[in-house]
Amino acid sequence: MKDYLERELRGVLAAMDGVPDDFELEFETPANPEHGDLSTNTAMRLARYLRRAPRQIAEDLVARLQARSLDPDRVAAVELAGPGFINFRFSDAYLYRELADLLGAGAAYGRTDVGRGRRANVEYVSANPTGPLTVGHGRNAVLGDTVANLLDWTGYDVTREYYFNNAGRQMRVLGESVRARYEEMLAEQDMEPYLDLTDGRYDVWVDHLESFDTRFIDGGDGERIEVPASFPDDGYLGEYIYDIARDLIDKYGIDLLGTDDVAVFKKAAEEAIFADIDATLLRLGIRMDTLFNEHALYESNAVWETLDALREKGYVYDRDGAVWFRTTAFGKEKDTVLVKGTGEPTYRLPDIAYHKNKFDRGFDVMVDIFGADHIATYPDVKSGLDVLGYDAGKVDVVIYQFVTLVRGGEEVKMSTRKANFVTLDELMDEVGEDVTRFFFLMRSSNTHLEFDLDLAKETSDKNPVFYLQYAHARICSILRKAEEVGFTFGDEADLARLTHEAEVALLKEVLHFPDVLQQVAEAREPHRLPVYLREVAVAFTRFYDQCRIIGEEPALATARMHLAQATRIVLHNGLQVLGISAPERM
Repeated sequence: MKDYLERELRGVLAAMDGVPDDFELEFETPANPEHGDLSTNTAMRLARYLRRAPRQIAEDLVARLQARSLDPDRVAAVELAGPGFINFRFSDAYLYRELADLLGAGAAYGRTDVGRGRRANVEYVSANPTGPLTVGHGRNAVLGDTVANLLDWTGYDVTREYYFNNAGRQMRVLGESVRARYEEMLAEQDMEPYLDLTDGRYDVWVDHLESFDTRFIDGGDGERIEVPASFPDDGYLGEYIYDIARDLIDKYGIDLLGTDDVAVFKKAAEEAIFADIDATLLRLGIRMDTLFNEHALYESNAVWETLDALREKGYVYDRDGAVWFRTTAFGKEKDTVLVKGTGEPTYRLPDIAYHKNKFDRGFDVMVDIFGADHIATYPDVKSGLDVLGYDAGKVDVVIYQFVTLVRGGEEVKMSTRKANFVTLDELMDEVGEDVTRFFFLMRSSNTHLEFDLDLAKETSDKNPVFYLQYAHARICSILRKAEEVGFTFGDEADLARLTHEAEVALLKEVLHFPDVLQQVAEAREPHRLPVYLREVAVAFTRFYDQCRIIGEEPALATARMHLAQATRIVLHNGLQVLGISAPERM
């Protein structure tokens, strides 16, 4: 309908003087149903160009629209309201036809071809393989995966990409941490029965027992922690480091003692942690299409070629031993370091090269899911792309704020088993995968999220995900009972029997679904979809409270049964986009 009205309104505007060629039309669903089914503020936005009162413009537009003889099978009325709003009321025939189309589309209802022929890259999670995924990573993962789902449902060819760096200091420290724990575990006397100490290994092991030493480091909050003497000052303290070291002992015994090369420890850590990350993501239903290693940008020389290209454009210069990006040219107060005096690039340079790579791979839309700590850096990346001749407007950055776990109104930590953070697995163990996904999506990404553990474990209407899943299961139960007493979907439904106020309200609500998906996808705001689905569930509750199915005369009962099925389809498809299950029984 929106497309039809836009074509008609554009036809009117084309015949009017003073309307800009690039004027964008805006439509929205009125909050009050008494104001119609769709509304536009076109007249008020045209006032600045036509230099006339908005209401006069609206009167002119309404008259011209009526003169075009709008299709009565689609539009029942065009009305003027307030200072210049134009409201449209849909015809009953249109509503019933759309409901029939919904029922026919079934599991595909809501899919559109807005992005057909366009490729989208969504980069999310992107945690380096230095430890298990945390609750903070979880919000990133669920946001990114849902944005990818939304783009897929609106017709884009979507690539889900995980960007990581397995080189550099972080990984070296990780390897040194594993080696130190390996040495620590082999310094225990009770390990002897589990070790192969033949061929001179016994003497090596005894020497290790005698030479092994420990020291204390600062563990935060004033705590002193005893660690092996070889443990790096800023090493990784989590229990998972012991797990990796234990696997190395099972594989190599004591044969790695005394080795100066940290590579074997780093490799074992990377493989184990990535396996753990993959398993965690699978619990959330997340499957990445591509893993992109930042190190590849150095191996291909892309990082330094990007720096040379920026220098050729006149936006890079040397000062005080460092290489600077002339970001003052883009409105910043100070220029920005791209390469430190040590020769190590800052985050911005490889990230400009990485996004250049995405453009070169042919992506039309690129979405990055970043934590709030990236707010200051990503504008420099987009400026660098602009300098290099790329359309930085094709790069959308979704910033998310951090997560606090709350129980009884107090901030909590569920476990310190894996150092000083709560893992995503621990959270899912406590509240479940569906609840975890839903709660990460309940609030706008740019607001701080308080994850209420007590609410998350509620099995009542207070819990928003339970409410939606129960609504779906309830409809499934109603439909099963209707079929048990003889109603089937093979029966032809006279949808025109749906005239009760609650029936019409629910009908209009479910028909919003494709537009809602498109709007949410374009805005990159997944939190708006759960809000809409709750409105659908509330509308169904009102309908079912006022309109019986079983016990009603057959024609009306069949029509209502089909409306219930349409509601089930919308709830099911909406939950699928959110990555949440739609149970048939609860």
